[in-house]
Amino acid sequence: MTFIKNLDHERALKLTDEAAVAKGQVVSKTLAQNDAISITLFAFSKGEEISTHSSHGDAMVQVLEGTAELTIGGVKHTVKAGETIIMPAEVPHALFAVEDFKMLLTVVLPYEAR
Repeated sequence: MTFIKNLDHERALKLTDEAAVAKGQVVSKTLAQNDAISITLFAFSKGEEISTHSSHGDAMVQVLEGTAELTIGGVKHTVKAGETIIMPAEVPHALFAVEDFKMLLTVVLPYEAR
């Protein structure tokens, strides 16, 4: 059984090569998704955006390439390759790609006893 999908296992790879920027689009590749966690690789064309929304879990953005502007709780943050930022659960946030931009998004969701 594998828990991480859409990537080769047991092979060194560059995440930046795993999602290509497509002009005028936001490209996403789901790597893992269950009741506890969501891991998604994104590639944004310059000028593309995700409008304001919120999540039930904490969301961590790891910037792989490019620059983006994230608005978290009404505060704008510019993030660049090599940087990481946390968007807290239930806090509205949005993203705008200042230039072609790639990120790894990890959302850790609240544990609910079954």
